[in-house]
Amino acid sequence: MAIFRRLFYFIIINFLIVLTASVIASFIMRYFGIEGEWSWYAIFYSVIGFGGAFFSLLMSRYFAKKFFGVVVIDPKTKSHQERALLDMVYQMATHARLPAKPEVGIYESPEANAFATGPSKRKSLVAVSTGLLNGMNENELKGVVAHEVAHIANGDMVTMTLLQGLINTMVLLAARFIAKMIVSRLKDRSFWLEFFLYIALQIVFSILGSIVLCYFSRVREYRADKGGARFGGVENMIAALKALQKVTSPVGAAVSSGRNSKAVESYNYLQISGKEKTSLFSTHPPLSSRIARLERLY
Repeated sequence: MAIFRRLFYFIIINFLIVLTASVIASFIMRYFGIEGEWSWYAIFYSVIGFGGAFFSLLMSRYFAKKFFGVVVIDPKTKSHQERALLDMVYQMATHARLPAKPEVGIYESPEANAFATGPSKRKSLVAVSTGLLNGMNENELKGVVAHEVAHIANGDMVTMTLLQGLINTMVLLAARFIAKMIVSRLKDRSFWLEFFLYIALQIVFSILGSIVLCYFSRVREYRADKGGARFGGVENMIAALKALQKVTSPVGAAVSSGRNSKAVESYNYLQISGKEKTSLFSTHPPLSSRIARLERLY
């Protein structure tokens, strides 16, 4: 019930933000004598913005399996390595009080990385790369698994989807509003001028929206680290992050494994490890910063 309650609150808050923006836009447009029903714009852009984000969320497990080539482990597997990973994820899921056991999968990649995805806590996936599975000891692996389970327990997939939907909607609405405002002040109110201005503003606002989304992604990584320390042990969580400092970034492995690097890069915020050098567009804080924060907390 907690996930539905939080989902309800997020939808209401996002709806109120979009509604407020459309009402303000309507008043400003009427003040300048510009025709246009902004409530319909708000509805239309909300359907596009949130619709695309929620479709991605609903299909997230399928897309992740396809892009990364994840092979889901059969719960009846006889492989010692697969059995150990499966039991580890299930143990963490029980500790985190997840309502259902996640799917557990392995994907071929020389990088040491892992990710969690899925539309809800009941329908989630934890995937681990062969590079991580073969390159980490049991304690380090526990830290990684605990971090990914914490993402599921925190509802990060839903939260980031709602934020993405809100940003999508506001980008479209703001671009349309400003394009109309500018063209309305010109003598030549060309449709094509407004259209090209609208596209250019979309690009600018999308970049700004990406910065906001990446900031929240970094915040949630810190929170998942804290959850990982709680579920898997502080020492194991810190050991996992220190081990990740020794490996390469995720994008290089996507290219070397022959996968669609653009598609894989779009899933970077789901993974445990990002690039060590951070920027406004980084989905992860530096590993050194994450380790320092855990050491301060515990």
